Amino acid sequence: MSVVFSVRSMPGDERLEHWQEDVFRTFVPLRITLPKDEPFSGTISTDRLGPLQATTVDCDRGRVDRTPGLIARDSSGYVYVGLQRSGHAHVDQDSRSAELHPGDVALYDTTRPYTLRFPRRFRMQVLLVPCSLLPQTEGELQRITATSLLRDDGLGHVVLPFLQSVADRACDITPTVAERLAASAVDLVGTLLAERLGRDPQDTAGGGLALLLRVKAFIDRHLADPDLTLVHIAREHRISVRYLHKLFEGESTTVARWIQRRRLDECRSELSRRSPATPTVAAVARRWGFTNAAHFSRAFRAAYGTSPSAWRAGAQD
Repeated sequence: MSVVFSVRSMPGDERLEHWQEDVFRTFVPLRITLPKDEPFSGTISTDRLGPLQATTVDCDRGRVDRTPGLIARDSSGYVYVGLQRSGHAHVDQDSRSAELHPGDVALYDTTRPYTLRFPRRFRMQVLLVPCSLLPQTEGELQRITATSLLRDDGLGHVVLPFLQSVADRACDITPTVAERLAASAVDLVGTLLAERLGRDPQDTAGGGLALLLRVKAFIDRHLADPDLTLVHIAREHRISVRYLHKLFEGESTTVARWIQRRRLDECRSELSRRSPATPTVAAVARRWGFTNAAHFSRAFRAAYGTSPSAWRAGAQD
């Protein structure tokens, strides 16, 4: 079922504040700038697709900035694959700028500053892909952000219709099918990026990469389960715990540390959000699988250099 936010029926002087909050909840912390003394309306529709999120934004002209300060508040690692459906957009990141017309696709990375400029009303579909699911390194992604990814070739014309179809029909897809489509979408995006980077796509798909991506997606879906264990993960993927450890050897971390860091990332993101009903730090920790408050506090401080309470206070300033 789609989650829909709309500011069409709100008084004009309240729309920017509500739109800012809706964008924040849907994506990551962003600064929204709208033209002064102009009417504004906008709608955001979002669906989950396994570990991915498919979102459609339909609104009047404006500007979106992901600033260093906002990244410091919430450094969630996503690659956004933007599919321009109507109007046009300018995507600026990593000292490049891409102009997108209907049918164009570009990506931008939430771990570094970027700007989106929309000179007139537009419709854009955005596929939110966790960076951890893509085979490309951070350096490789940095080489291809803010670049029009489609060319007049066979690969682009295979990928775009698939992604558009997935985004259009995400609300009607069952969870089981969604998992499979999400895996296919990640594989296609990774293959397209590899080709655009001048690499053999087979170089990114060999070994246990496909299985590693499925394991990471499984972990993300079960982060809130305090009983998530290596034995459980291995059994669900019909592999041994020893082979599970082997899959993560190239990640410069262990499986247990990967799980803890992903839980900490989610806790940090939730503690950064402004909400009318603010949960306690302990409640946030429990929600993401931490059963011991003292352990959570120590782990959070070790990862981010401050306590959970201090982080929340700083984010609310």
